[in-house]
Amino acid sequence: MSKKLVSLILAMVLLLGMCSAALADYYSNLIPVTKTESSNFTGKTVILHSNDVHGAISGYACMPALRDSILALGASDVLLVDAGDFTQGDIYVSVNKGKAAIDMMNAAGYDVVTLGNHEFDFGFDQLMENLADAKFQTICCNVYLDKTGETILPPSTIIETSTGLKLGFVGVETPQTATKVNPGLITDISFATFAKMYDAVQNTVDDIRGECDLVIGLTHLGVNAEAAINGYRSVDLLNSVEGIDFAIDAHSHTVMSSAKYGLPVQSTGTKFAYVGVIVIDNATKVIEDHFLLSTATLAKDETVAAAAQEIIDAVDAEYNTPFATTETFLDGARENNRTRETNLGDLVADAMLWKVLKEGGLENTEPDHVVTITNGGGIRANIDVGDVSMESINSVLPFGNTVTVIYATGAEILEALEASTFSTPEQIGGFPQTSGIEWTVDCTKPFDKGDLYIQNGKDTSYYAPASIQRVTITAINGEPFDPSATYAVVTNDFIAAGGDTYNVFNRAYEAGTGFDSGIPMDQAVVEYVSEALNGKITAEQYGQPRGSLTIILPEETEEEAVQPAA
Repeated sequence: MSKKLVSLILAMVLLLGMCSAALADYYSNLIPVTKTESSNFTGKTVILHSNDVHGAISGYACMPALRDSILALGASDVLLVDAGDFTQGDIYVSVNKGKAAIDMMNAAGYDVVTLGNHEFDFGFDQLMENLADAKFQTICCNVYLDKTGETILPPSTIIETSTGLKLGFVGVETPQTATKVNPGLITDISFATFAKMYDAVQNTVDDIRGECDLVIGLTHLGVNAEAAINGYRSVDLLNSVEGIDFAIDAHSHTVMSSAKYGLPVQSTGTKFAYVGVIVIDNATKVIEDHFLLSTATLAKDETVAAAAQEIIDAVDAEYNTPFATTETFLDGARENNRTRETNLGDLVADAMLWKVLKEGGLENTEPDHVVTITNGGGIRANIDVGDVSMESINSVLPFGNTVTVIYATGAEILEALEASTFSTPEQIGGFPQTSGIEWTVDCTKPFDKGDLYIQNGKDTSYYAPASIQRVTITAINGEPFDPSATYAVVTNDFIAAGGDTYNVFNRAYEAGTGFDSGIPMDQAVVEYVSEALNGKITAEQYGQPRGSLTIILPEETEEEAVQPAA
């Protein structure tokens, strides 16, 4: 790293009021690309970016404070942008269907954003209602209205800075949204898939390239294995589309600079762990540098911080009263619930099963033929040892999904489990958290990719298994598994509608088998903990995953094999 760049970092540290003791932490969390030749921001335009905020609204106060600091260091212009997934996540934005996120981004002074898949969680109509209040531009080039074929939002925008620099922004949404969101909430729109996605982006870039000095992609695509199977990663896009100078990425919650892939892409992780910085020289119109700053020691704008605290206090006052306790940590980590059985996944699945059996409706089904399957991607937060409140449960289950029952054959359950573990041990949102099923996933065997699943007459991002290669069901509620038998599957309305990889369950549900109980999942968990567990989650019952699932890994990762709990 050059001495001049070190001087720049030190100047920012002093300006932001960081003490010398915090410098080591600050410096260690900086991921640089050392192209900068200046010791200040004079003659520079800077883009500050965020992604996958997921309701961490306190972090918004870092953005205007950092903007003002960089302006004070000589920058001519500082733009604030976001790459999506801001209206869903923590209870502070989920209880108001994402509106609080819009308010906070208005307060912070964002300039342009694109959509993430979670912007659609409350339905397309709610999204558009939320965006009607936005003071920033929202762009997206590859989502269309079915009736007109037009994009739901402008595909791009050009921002001209005070020095005449023209920056074009192109918004790209992951096509996985079609099944990452309850399909029943987005029936009037379509997502460009496969080569059509590349064409949509290329056409948008071509439309503005001649009018811009630089084109920046706001790509809610990510770089995970689940996206890789269809070429939907941001790095795939950059290798397939010409004319994008830099991509600000999102979706996979990756902390990433271009060094990893050798491509001009950057992503800040999630929940404001970092803020991304892109430095552009006004004279040469070239991106000179880009890096990530840890927010741990960044200053915060007092006005924006106060606005966030007002929202937090109001929600806490309503939802933060304890109704139970837990003597064990309940694992809600994304990387665990999407790759293996967890104790929190067990608790949620057990609660759903208990609630349906309590309410009735399964009188014609033998108890040993009732199971639960819910998607690990729907579990969004940990629960720490101590008090448990409605806020705790809503943070775990923020989507407002309802408990639903479908009737499926054993063969259909096998298909669902096989399809929903196709990338295991890599993360997949549809990863099954279950109750009543003893099963194995053998990752030494390949997924036998069959036909592309079609949902509501539209391509999805997932494939049916041509054969069952990886999954074995050894027992259902302690009894032998029968592929030809019919089982009642307690699940959620998202899965019943064909969300994630569960197209087979939607086929069963659409055939008229099953029902939506209308019971919110978070309510089912609250009642289960309060009544069935007498308000106490014990280590004896939920201290470890129950061991319903065994995952067999290849030999090179055998030491990481996930085995049933003892």
